[in-house]
Amino acid sequence: MNQSSQSDPITGVLERTRTIAVVGLSGSPLRPSYGVAAYLQSHGYRIIPVNPNVSESLGETSYPSLLAVPEKIDLVNVFRRPEFVDEVVDQAIALKIPAVWMQEEVVNERAAEKARKAGIFVVMDRCILKDHLDRFA
Repeated sequence: MNQSSQSDPITGVLERTRTIAVVGLSGSPLRPSYGVAAYLQSHGYRIIPVNPNVSESLGETSYPSLLAVPEKIDLVNVFRRPEFVDEVVDQAIALKIPAVWMQEEVVNERAAEKARKAGIFVVMDRCILKDHLDRFA
């Protein structure tokens, strides 16, 4: 069921994305964030952990915030509770990151609208792993 990126904007963003900053990426293989990021890493995406509580994850250095990441980010994948999304979106806007993806059950309409107004492509309350599988498996 591989759709063209013209008819499906999610396919388009997944095709254009090379580097994904995973906000809230755990160092524990038991956490959903770790499993999703490991899957994405195994499919060729560069994963950058963003979590002030871990020094590294999946063999990559972890950064305390998006603002501390020293390279270009194509997409921010958010594994944080909804009340923390505003700060993530503010940092994404400051860095001109093209896409913000909030995982399942991460819903913050105010932050999503703010991101959209800044020209950021927003996906909310969806699992990036499931959407990737649906399109590319």
